[in-house]
Amino acid sequence: MNLELFNNVQFIYELALAELELSAMGVDYSVGSSLRTFTGPNDIDVENLQKRAAYFQAVDGKTTDYTHLVSRNITRSPNQYLTHWIYPYKGKYHPQMIRALLNVIGAEPGNIILDPFIGSGTTALECQLLGIDSIGTDVSQVCSLISKVKTESIEVLDEIEAMKEEVYKGFQDKTLFDFDGDQYKKKDSGNNILEEVTNEKVKNFYKVAELIAHSDRSRRRKKDFFQSFKKNVEKMITSTRDFKEVVEELELALGKVQIGIGDARNLELKDNSIDGIITSPPYSIALDYVKNDAHSLSALGYDLDKVKEDFIGVRGSGKTKVDLYNNDMEKSYQEMNRVLKDGMKCVIVIGNATIQGQEVATVDMTINCFEKMGFTLEKNMDKIIFGLYNVMQRENILIFKKSE
Repeated sequence: MNLELFNNVQFIYELALAELELSAMGVDYSVGSSLRTFTGPNDIDVENLQKRAAYFQAVDGKTTDYTHLVSRNITRSPNQYLTHWIYPYKGKYHPQMIRALLNVIGAEPGNIILDPFIGSGTTALECQLLGIDSIGTDVSQVCSLISKVKTESIEVLDEIEAMKEEVYKGFQDKTLFDFDGDQYKKKDSGNNILEEVTNEKVKNFYKVAELIAHSDRSRRRKKDFFQSFKKNVEKMITSTRDFKEVVEELELALGKVQIGIGDARNLELKDNSIDGIITSPPYSIALDYVKNDAHSLSALGYDLDKVKEDFIGVRGSGKTKVDLYNNDMEKSYQEMNRVLKDGMKCVIVIGNATIQGQEVATVDMTINCFEKMGFTLEKNMDKIIFGLYNVMQRENILIFKKSE
């Protein structure tokens, strides 16, 4: 059996993850001299590899499912295929890495994977594509909304397309906004067409298109709001259509997705109810997520000062801010320990943040916390970061196993 890596695999951690996912799927392999081809025995489940592998574009000359997925890309980044690209969220991690990590921890259909810091929904969408059920929560209303749109719009695509022209007309007549600092202020008193949409999933789709237009307007002050909204709707419909077509072509049985607004420090989940965790905690002591998404939060009608009280790492300043962040993260890790089944794995993707020129040893804090709770650190992989929306230059992929 022969396996070929994707041409865009270029970092050591990607090669390491490719090897880890093969080992997790029971493949006794050897690496070729070019480091781009692998060989293995002929008596393995080739079909399973073709359906699940993240870093391999072909198995015995046959393209993998992931090759088909990434071919449905309408952005400049190879890691923003299907609906992954929706909304310019800072700090998002690569879906290819998440797919590989799901393989590494042995996640299977019927399992429930948790991401308590769902962010832009990458974990949920990759679980969905692999037929694995997932639960995602986030304290951010914006994160919850965009994650739902990425995973749920496929269910209502026909209805989304059917009312597109009506929404366009309504948006041309509706209330427009002027950007003023971190707030959007109304120009006039028109009616919002979205308030008339009864299907929540359809309404969410157009809300996110509106939020992207607000984001475009905040970064490019002269950009026309309606034209930006319309352009984003068309791109989002194309991506959702691609999603639906790929599901049919590959005969994918999608996993169930449950996403909501929630606090990682107090998860509304039963003890020992989760089969695996993959998450990336917020870098909020270095990146103010409230300020970064101020345009979207304001457009959704939220009070930014009140929202800040709920976010981890945003409160306080200097040493107090770091102490509050560490305390909140320990509470979050304890909750992960509580809901995770014995013997299961938890993956934390995290880096040392810098505040006021001082590096905060977030990685060591995380390792110490999990080891005190009885977890074993199975892997600590350095990860160089690249991509359009990344705010860190280096992270660590920490793979823990909970004691039996």
